Amino acid sequence: MNTTEYAIIVAGGKGTRIKSKLPKQFLELHGLPILMHTILAFYRYSSSIKIILVLPEDDFETWEALCKKHNFSHPLILQKGGDSRFQSVKNGLAKIEGDGLVAIHDGVRPLVSEDIIGASFRLAAVHQCAVASVRLKDSIRMTDQDNTKAMDRSRFRLIQTPQTFQVDLIRQAYEMKEDPSLTDDASVAEHSGHIISLFEGSYENIKITTPEDLIVAEALMKK
Repeated sequence: MNTTEYAIIVAGGKGTRIKSKLPKQFLELHGLPILMHTILAFYRYSSSIKIILVLPEDDFETWEALCKKHNFSHPLILQKGGDSRFQSVKNGLAKIEGDGLVAIHDGVRPLVSEDIIGASFRLAAVHQCAVASVRLKDSIRMTDQDNTKAMDRSRFRLIQTPQTFQVDLIRQAYEMKEDPSLTDDASVAEHSGHIISLFEGSYENIKITTPEDLIVAEALMKK
């Protein structure tokens, strides 16, 4: 029996750091809004994947207008977000009936590849969770008020999305009281006692948060 695969795409950004009045997920990139590129990446991976798009309710009208403008009619479940990423993911999980595997992904990571999405599902099927990550390229130092200390960068990873889980595992983890220090789904799962399995992501799988990121993403798409 095949396992049902879901993707929760969380897109609640406001565009503050990118200096835009339009929420960053709706900014145009290579002819389409960023968010549409992200959704299409998951449909390229699998036409049968069930996508739950979590947006602020105030953005529903903008999204529907963009879908009409770009003739974007791919099926998905639209869910209203919460006041925080934690609440938005929890709302998205509430739309899943039964069990399966769910990839939780940032709406502003449009360059995620089919290979990375596929790897996340395959590994989560074995380990119950699979989190994309990359090695650090630069030297790092730990700081306090008075001193700095060199750290071994080989011991650290930069965490990306997708972060993919067995549905019941992550749904139960999100029953905890919200803790603002837990900034991603892996942290929530770990806090609930689960071991986090990492796999190799991609340096091209960037999160678009600044004007420079938009320029880099455009160049990568043209490539």
